[in-house]
Amino acid sequence: MKKIAVVLSGCGVYDGTEIHEAVMTMYAIEKNGAVYQCFAPDIEQAHVVNHILGEVVQESRNVLVESARICRGKILPLSDFSAEDYDALVFPGGFGAAKNLSNYAFSSDDFTVIDEVANAIQEMITVQKPVGAMCIAPVLLAAVLSDALVTVGADEGTALAIEQAGAKHIKTGKGQVTIDQKHRVYTTACYMQDKTLVEIAASTDNLIRTMLRDMK
Repeated sequence: MKKIAVVLSGCGVYDGTEIHEAVMTMYAIEKNGAVYQCFAPDIEQAHVVNHILGEVVQESRNVLVESARICRGKILPLSDFSAEDYDALVFPGGFGAAKNLSNYAFSSDDFTVIDEVANAIQEMITVQKPVGAMCIAPVLLAAVLSDALVTVGADEGTALAIEQAGAKHIKTGKGQVTIDQKHRVYTTACYMQDKTLVEIAASTDNLIRTMLRDMK
C-alpha cells in the first residue's frame, strides 16, 4: 500500500492550511487505496487571522499544533520526515504555504521556503519520488526547483512570480493536473481557480490519482 506524506501549514485558509483542500486530499488518498501521514513544521505562525473579519489579531499560534486540528492530532513534526519512509509528498494550499512554509506572501519578488520544506522536497527529488502541490503551494516547488514545471491555474500574478524564480508556469483549466516528468512534480490549481467544494474534491482526486498511477 502506498504511503503519502501530507504537509500542513496551520489551520485556516488565511493564515494556515486551506482546510477543504487538506481534507479532500486525505479523502482522495484513502479513496484511491493509499494511506497518509500528516506533517507540519514546529514553528510559530507568521500571524493569526480572524476568519470572520479577515483581520490580523494579536495572538501567537504554533503551526504544528494548529495543523493537528485538521488530522485529529495524528501528526508529526516536519523535521521527522524522511523520503525513505514515503512513496510521495503532497502540499495542500492556503496562505500558510505562502506565510509559514515560505515568505512568498511577504516577498513575492524574491521568495524562499523554510529549510524543512526545502529539505523534504529535495530528498524526494533525489530519490525520484513524486511531489504534489495545489493552490498556492506550487510556489514552494518553484523556489526549490528553479526549472520546475507547475501550474496555479490562470492567476497571472503568481504565474509571473513563478517564472521570475526560474520555473515555468503552465496555464490550466479547472481540475487539470500539470506534470513535470523530469522532477516527478504534480500540481493543480484548486482554490486558485475552483469555486466549490465539489470542484475541490475533483481537483484533489485528479492530483492524487495521477500521482498514484505514475507510481505503479
